[in-house]
Amino acid sequence: MILGLAIVLFMTRSVSFQAMFSSSFKPEFLKPRPGGPVLKLLPEKHLRKLFTYDGVWLFPKNQCDCDSGQLRRKYNFQGAYNQNDLPAVTARRQVEFEHFQRRKGLPRPPPLLAPPNLPFGYPVHGVEVMPLHTILIPGLQYEGPDAPVYEKQLTISTSNRKLLKFILQHVTYTSTVYQLHKVDVVSLESKSSVAKFPVTINQPVVPKLNLVTIATKTFLRPHKLKILLQSIRKYYPDLTVIVADDSKEPVEIKDDYVEYYSMPFGKGWFAGRNLAISQVNTKYVLWVDDDFLFDNKTKIEVLVDVLEKTELDVVGGSVQGNTFQFRLLLEQSENGDCLHQRWGGFQALDGFPRCVVTSGVINFFLAHTEQLRRVGFDPRLQRVAHSEFFVDGLGSLLVGSCPEVVVQHQSREPWKDPEVAAME
Repeated sequence: MILGLAIVLFMTRSVSFQAMFSSSFKPEFLKPRPGGPVLKLLPEKHLRKLFTYDGVWLFPKNQCDCDSGQLRRKYNFQGAYNQNDLPAVTARRQVEFEHFQRRKGLPRPPPLLAPPNLPFGYPVHGVEVMPLHTILIPGLQYEGPDAPVYEKQLTISTSNRKLLKFILQHVTYTSTVYQLHKVDVVSLESKSSVAKFPVTINQPVVPKLNLVTIATKTFLRPHKLKILLQSIRKYYPDLTVIVADDSKEPVEIKDDYVEYYSMPFGKGWFAGRNLAISQVNTKYVLWVDDDFLFDNKTKIEVLVDVLEKTELDVVGGSVQGNTFQFRLLLEQSENGDCLHQRWGGFQALDGFPRCVVTSGVINFFLAHTEQLRRVGFDPRLQRVAHSEFFVDGLGSLLVGSCPEVVVQHQSREPWKDPEVAAME
């Protein structure tokens, strides 16, 4: 039963719903009574013991400390600029930062606090609607005292409490403006009582049903590429492989399931990564290097299962036992941020005890294609761009690592197989 948008304005003797947005939150603290105890925080030395993670004090503060913990390589990126250029650079970066905040809807709306002893039952979190759609608001009910008349704005009045509850069960919310990733705050009021709850406006994306494409980049080693393709075909005979090649001469590949893209000579490893990933039209993409070798431990289906059953965006395997797992810890301050790198993972992945949650993995990984494209690889960088990808994805990519899925590195020793040796 849909009663329409008008029902969203309902009162008990004057009940109203209204939408409100807020961009700042200033908590109100109770003032101590005269003669009462003075509330104080623990001293900083004690707080550092409570909230330190791997040598980094992750606690709200005005200034981060890049020199904390054991001695490690440290970089001050201001040193990359001429001192005379710094004021203009700082101003430009501030403008870009403010634009980024607007794009991301930052800062977030303030926390919603439900006042006690309200006569209403209402949703606190999780109400979501697509742009321009209408939904029933779940859980609305009235539990206050009886009143002679219950009014709905202008058109409905009743003295029947049971009818009022029924009407509330069928109150609707309509999104009237096409917006994405917005939160509307609905207010329900009765006399001095006020209840608020959020409604999230989101548009679901169209799913891609094809699952996996393999992507790789090669340069001046066609024999390595052909050995890789042979090993893939042994276990996955009809899986699409996309190859980006910036060698001098193109390689002839006789395989109906290989898409080969020739690039300008020496264009670069990560320019090739971007090209290969841009041609993927499946839900997931598996990245491999051109000198890898699939064997019976290279179980792509295990990585797919992990992404299908978790919230991860990227899951890495291991290359001959090397996982290259690393964690990134960000400290924010008024004058700049500190980014700390630590090896290993944060914790075990729920449902997959052999896997861990981390921040970065080795260059053998399965990823959601759209998330991979959204972050992208900086084509100006060389080897360091692999780690830079995970730095750029910090906060938007949830990364895991499953060492049980293994790919091999091609041996540098002469091959015993005559056909493979000929390609070498």
